[in-house]
Amino acid sequence: MVTDLLLSAVLLICLYTDIKYKKIYNVVTLPAVLVAIIANLYLHGLNGGIDSVKGLVFGLGLLFIPFVMGGLGAGDVKLLGIIGAFKGPEFVWWTFLYMAITGGLISLGIMAKSRNISFRLKAILFTLLSFIGITPKINYLETIESSAALTFPYGIAITAGAVIAYLLR
Repeated sequence: MVTDLLLSAVLLICLYTDIKYKKIYNVVTLPAVLVAIIANLYLHGLNGGIDSVKGLVFGLGLLFIPFVMGGLGAGDVKLLGIIGAFKGPEFVWWTFLYMAITGGLISLGIMAKSRNISFRLKAILFTLLSFIGITPKINYLETIESSAALTFPYGIAITAGAVIAYLLR
């Protein structure tokens, strides 16, 4: 389908820029949203356009809290919204689930490679406990030196989640 090809092109471009420059650019994301909504309106009528907008809002909403907490960049949020705009709310939900699993596995692999996985897992646990008020408000993750070396472009997990959702639907 046309929307699948357009979404694939957007995902590949954003994946490339996220890996190479650690950015997902508005010059790609903003036109993609418009194209997704217009394409769904044209191909599926008013219901397609409404489904596209619902998918966009749902996709943006799924990553809003992680973005506000500093865990993701705005480009990652917009990319999941674009997936929703092209494919609708149900597809973006499955993408979100597969993305979370993929991102978690990649993160565990990176932590295991760093050779201090137990310390990092404890830091994650204590940071989460501090967010819900069980422990003092401290970001234990910031105490880990060179944590920037242990990050990865989350566009990889988002793209993988979309591919898995597409293949398993």
